[in-house]
Amino acid sequence: MTEQTAQSGKRTPGDWALFALLSLMWAGAYQLTRIAVDKGNPDAGLPAAWVLAGRLTIGAAVLWVIMIAMKQRLPSLRDGKRWRTIVLMGLTSSTFPFFLITTAQKTVNSSLAALYTAAVPLFVAVGAHFLFRDERMTAGSALGVLMGFAGVAILFGPDALSGLDSASTIAQLMLIAATIFYALSSLLARGAPPMPSIVFATGFVSVAATVTWPLAFTVDPATVHANWTHWAGVIGLGIIPSAIAQALYMLLIARTSATFLSLTGYSIPVMAAVLGFFLFRETQTWHAMIAFALILSGVWLARHGGGDKTS
Repeated sequence: MTEQTAQSGKRTPGDWALFALLSLMWAGAYQLTRIAVDKGNPDAGLPAAWVLAGRLTIGAAVLWVIMIAMKQRLPSLRDGKRWRTIVLMGLTSSTFPFFLITTAQKTVNSSLAALYTAAVPLFVAVGAHFLFRDERMTAGSALGVLMGFAGVAILFGPDALSGLDSASTIAQLMLIAATIFYALSSLLARGAPPMPSIVFATGFVSVAATVTWPLAFTVDPATVHANWTHWAGVIGLGIIPSAIAQALYMLLIARTSATFLSLTGYSIPVMAAVLGFFLFRETQTWHAMIAFALILSGVWLARHGGGDKTS
């Protein structure tokens, strides 16, 4: 697909099929994380540090195999501009948000954790307003951002506000922080210097994995009580969302646009809710559904309030 076609807004059935597959992979990450940490069971499951290091190391290994098979290589270490982007992307798109989400999912349901990802475009809109001249917010888009943040506040819930020191409240604060990191990574990806998508993905996942290794050694193995299902969750996380999905994401960015990929904010929470219900019988409260509707409405208005119809 040519660059002109990618920017024209025309999406092929193949683009939509890859988009659906990517959304399913990322939605499934929340279910696999729940399995790995054994949500709600304080006496079993893997610690977040091991889940993080395991999934990223496996993901990096798979991406290296793909990159070598494609006869690509990482940029020279003298290429400071590309390596700064790779390092920052690794931290903001993987290391920090994965750790926060994995820790939070010891307490909260996978479908609730996924709902927070719908707010990523709101933080992107705020960041883009200050960083890019061509993405200044209008009155309409600003209203959309405010509406979306009202949804986030409702999603956070009145019960959480009444007990700021509770485990659930702390977990949801972690999910909000992870959402902000995801938004930062989206802004970084927009301004990234050109490089093959598989090289970019391999580079930043490898950096993210390397950063987590020291953290893994802070855990005393004698305190860990895990079985094969927990490890299976980590392996699944490494192969699917941490490797294949990252490569697919970079491919779709090249084929389409970052705006098109931002639609995963709509699809991932829905798919995660469906998977959560059928796999774990997870259900959401009425205020979570209202919050989700407000967030999605706010995202739509934030994107279209200024006349931007690109999709």
